[in-house]
Amino acid sequence: MRTYTKLMKNWQFTGPDGSTAAVDLPHTWNNIDGQDGGNDYWRGTCTYTTQFAAPAYDAATQQVWLQFEGVNATADVTVNGQKVTHHDGGYSTFRADITGILAEQNTLTVAVDNSRNDSVYPQKADFTFYGGIYRDVSLIVVSRDHIALGYLGGCGVQITPTVQGADASVNVKTWVEGEGEVEIELQAADGTVVAQGSGLDADLKIENAHLWNGREDPYLYTCVVRMVKNGTPVDEVRQRFGVRSFSVDAKKGFFLNGKAYPLHGVSRHQDRKGLGNAITREMHDEDMELIKELGANTIRLAHYQHDQYFYDLCDENGMVVWAEIPYISEHMPGGRDNTISQMKELIVQNYNHPSIVCWGVSNEITISTKDKKDMLDNHRVLNDLCHEMDKTRLTTLACYAMCGPFNRVAHITDLVSWNLYLGWYVPGLFLNDLWMDFFHTVYPNRPLGFSEYGAEGMPNLHSSKPRRGDHTEEYQAVYHEYMLECFRRHPWLWATHVWNMFDFAADARDQGGEPGMNHKGLVTFDRKTKKDSFFIYKAWWSNDPFVHICSKRFVDRTESEIEVKVYSNQKTVALYADGQKIGEQTGEHVFTFRLPLSGEVHVKAVAGDRIDEAMFRHVDAPNPDYKLSRASSNSANWV
Repeated sequence: MRTYTKLMKNWQFTGPDGSTAAVDLPHTWNNIDGQDGGNDYWRGTCTYTTQFAAPAYDAATQQVWLQFEGVNATADVTVNGQKVTHHDGGYSTFRADITGILAEQNTLTVAVDNSRNDSVYPQKADFTFYGGIYRDVSLIVVSRDHIALGYLGGCGVQITPTVQGADASVNVKTWVEGEGEVEIELQAADGTVVAQGSGLDADLKIENAHLWNGREDPYLYTCVVRMVKNGTPVDEVRQRFGVRSFSVDAKKGFFLNGKAYPLHGVSRHQDRKGLGNAITREMHDEDMELIKELGANTIRLAHYQHDQYFYDLCDENGMVVWAEIPYISEHMPGGRDNTISQMKELIVQNYNHPSIVCWGVSNEITISTKDKKDMLDNHRVLNDLCHEMDKTRLTTLACYAMCGPFNRVAHITDLVSWNLYLGWYVPGLFLNDLWMDFFHTVYPNRPLGFSEYGAEGMPNLHSSKPRRGDHTEEYQAVYHEYMLECFRRHPWLWATHVWNMFDFAADARDQGGEPGMNHKGLVTFDRKTKKDSFFIYKAWWSNDPFVHICSKRFVDRTESEIEVKVYSNQKTVALYADGQKIGEQTGEHVFTFRLPLSGEVHVKAVAGDRIDEAMFRHVDAPNPDYKLSRASSNSANWV
């Protein structure tokens, strides 16, 4: 049976300045300069080197493989001076058989290149392309006769469950390297064997199948595939899967297991403050817990293949997933092969995840594309490829705001969504309603979603009179209040995804907000602060009782009377000031109270057994010449 040994410690990293330092993995070299603005983070080739002892193995009957789960963006791997593999694509798994060149002690060198080029995606986008080895590196010892390790970085097993009344048929395809028989076992969540079969293309049946049913009941089976030679198991792969059906109706939205299941959720970038993409499993866990707290039931994993661990979390927690490749912003004629290879890897490596319902072929590709004919042809090739490789899932893409509804690229995939920031980049929140209504009138049979929408909000910028473009926490909240009501008016949307769940680095950004950052997140980059907008979504989507007073960080006020806004998913909210009840309201989601303000007032909101507290303080208006820095006050905008 196969064994894994991680190679995460004691690497030598030769960086941009040519100096060498000791590092551990995961690691990226743009964790600082890729987050500080200026669009000047270093892009080029850096080198990682480590020494390792050959693992215990029998050269006559076993092989040793190297596995990389994420190296951005191009990797050239050598062992003991011999090149063992080259890989283009910074977000997928790749492997190399190194059995024939192993010595007792070995030198592993990885040249990693994130430089600008015209052939490997992404090259132009509103996020930082961190260079480095930022996911796990492992040695795998496996029998020479084994379930395939060399097939597009996948696990060598493809599981296709189909609901058939109360039962499920499960097709299991297996790719092998070497010789042997394949035996298959399907296990329930408690380990009970529910079906058995054999062969490279086997059909099994689960009676009275327990469905994977989203957030409510994300039930998972396990498929155990064993390779047997001369009656003895020599290799084994275990893959979890879920039994579910889904569909999309242009007039009624998304359906899961035959029932309407409106998809409302968020998009996610994987980076962190000071770390870039070099994040831990604990950080993945924290992201999922925050998304669950919000009440989301779908995640768009933008704009690239994410860590297998996070797809596993989506399976376990019932999140419906849009998975995509980084074919983004600009079509590069020299990058067509790379879009195809990245799509093949995405599908093969993620096929068994029940959470995934659609493959995203591109994002905002019309922003700066010049060769439209070649771009359209590439999209048709990708769309056909997805359907050829996976007949169970839908295809989609995200259109740029300035990509009109008649653009041919918007009508290639099964589904389409738009990235629209009406009410943020352009005035007029009402334009969102008009745009949706127009598209649905012209194309009533075309499923439409909102793949990105949002507004920048910084928890240290505030205003009593928030306005578009001011980057205040208050305007961001007003924007999202409107969008939630807007979506209620358009229940036929197939999915909506907030941009973004978390703030993220975009080193090219220098206008407004903090240089190098996109502050459209509902939670700050370090995951420490939930902005007010987080709680308006929680009020709409979560069933866990809570109450939240908005603008708590906006302590100092110049008005003698202020509005106190409260978010809650409870029907009745009462507000107290210095222990005295000043009002009680019955409603939903948003509750507003007028509060006289003199001196310092302590406020408490009560909804059932949930309580939240805040303090507001009356201050004199500042001198007109007074310049207030973001860092020095909770009220950085005096309006």
